[in-house]
Amino acid sequence: MVGAVPLSRLAEQLTLGDHEHVAIVGGGGKTTVMHALGDQLDGRIVLTCTTKMGHDQHRGRELLLSPSDHDVMAATEAGVPVVAWQRVDGAKAVGVEPTDCDRWFGLVDHVVIEADGSRRRPFKAPAPYEPVVPASVTTLVSVIGADALGRVIADQCHRPLRVAALAECTPYERLSPAHAATVLLHERGARKELRGGRLAVVVTKVDDASAPFVAELVDEIAQREPEVPVVAVAFEPMRPSLRSGGAQGEPGP
Repeated sequence: MVGAVPLSRLAEQLTLGDHEHVAIVGGGGKTTVMHALGDQLDGRIVLTCTTKMGHDQHRGRELLLSPSDHDVMAATEAGVPVVAWQRVDGAKAVGVEPTDCDRWFGLVDHVVIEADGSRRRPFKAPAPYEPVVPASVTTLVSVIGADALGRVIADQCHRPLRVAALAECTPYERLSPAHAATVLLHERGARKELRGGRLAVVVTKVDDASAPFVAELVDEIAQREPEVPVVAVAFEPMRPSLRSGGAQGEPGP
């Protein structure tokens, strides 16, 4: 399968350093990617969002609501990832301000943020007000579900008109690997709010059926911008998280 790696090797494949501010944007799978990185990185780690996510997506980790800097330092001292939100509003968790993430990045080893929404669609192009990416982000991870490739844009993509506009096609065409690469690398696409960090692409839900499309996508990105790493991930069955008592498995929003 096109060199797809286990989810447990994601941080290694992304070559993340000892002090990273990671923002995760794009299609479905972002929450699973966030928690996977939380399990794999070392040191003091804060997992958070700058938009909204499901109120149950802390996945059993210690939850901080509107924490002070002292709260963040105390909670991360043991080296176990914590989740920080502004508040819980019904079924939704409301994320923190980007400036909070920038400040915490000066206090802990890693901040990992879900910075975008996709209504569970595997691919998207951002609206003018998206994504919400803090200024100090070092790595922006754009997620695309392999199940978007080769499928009709209007059926599989969030904001299909924007996807089609960037890809220079109609929303009734199938999303080819070339179309996806164009959107991922476009200045008004995945990297739109990236200031000084690097872009990486994670392809989720890779299986035998999608592997040829994913291989084409990897080649397209390598030809256009070889410095952009692309990691293809085969998600694994649900299993307990080693560092929280929660679970990780198939992608959330």
